[in-house]
Amino acid sequence: MQGFVATGLIGISLGAQYALLALGFTLIFGILGVVNFAHGGFYVLGGYLAYSAVTFLGMPYALAVVCAALGTTGLGYLFERFALDRLIDDHLATLMLTLGLYMMMSSGILVIFGPQSPAFAFPLTGVIRGYGFFVPVENLVVLGICIVGILSIYGLMYHTDFGRALRALADDRAVATAQGLRPTVLFPAAFALATGLAGLTGALVTPILSLAPHIGDPVLATSFLIVILGGLGSVGGATVAAFLVGMVEAFSAVYLGGSKGALALFVLVLVMLVVKPSGLFGHRVRGA
Repeated sequence: MQGFVATGLIGISLGAQYALLALGFTLIFGILGVVNFAHGGFYVLGGYLAYSAVTFLGMPYALAVVCAALGTTGLGYLFERFALDRLIDDHLATLMLTLGLYMMMSSGILVIFGPQSPAFAFPLTGVIRGYGFFVPVENLVVLGICIVGILSIYGLMYHTDFGRALRALADDRAVATAQGLRPTVLFPAAFALATGLAGLTGALVTPILSLAPHIGDPVLATSFLIVILGGLGSVGGATVAAFLVGMVEAFSAVYLGGSKGALALFVLVLVMLVVKPSGLFGHRVRGA
């Protein structure tokens, strides 16, 4: 029973991390209609920015995380404003552009930092033990920050004029534009928000998991899987699917083993897509 509860807490922590990451991915797809292949790259860049701020500038870890999130936010804004925005309706071009950006980021990090994983540790360690369970302190801290981040995104999207404007553009860009909304202003802001979430997640999670130039590949694959499982473009679906994936990964890793756990996850997605091809909360979120 003790192991079951502890595994459940780890699964919830994983799910919160995945949710924060996948929300950025699904926001870009739902609002801009762009499949952002560079999302994993912004995750990695966030980790390396935080590592550099701590190691070379001597910043406290908390401040380094903020700087990493702001750095990826700024880069995402500039990329959308001066490169992606020109080709926003050309799906093939945006795919190639974001893939090219990802390759540039991972190659640049590889050249600067080398292929070895740097020593980047979470500043808090230890284990909290309770009646029938135990959980690492760092997982609880990351879980709390991720929950705050997820709730903030929901508040921003559903309780502010900015969020309502973005959702209006996602529903029907032509009508929203005719009513005075400006995609050239809102799209870069939405892209920057999403890449900031990826950078924040990378800065938070890589000290616990690992930091290396090419860890963006599995991150991108997981984001894809979550967004497909939850329903393309669905913020609520991505959140639910992220926690579902986190729980499946945690329990399957403990009770089935690593490789079988990955197999269980893909079987789950396959069954879900057969039963409900549009995903858990799949619906059309933007006009053609």
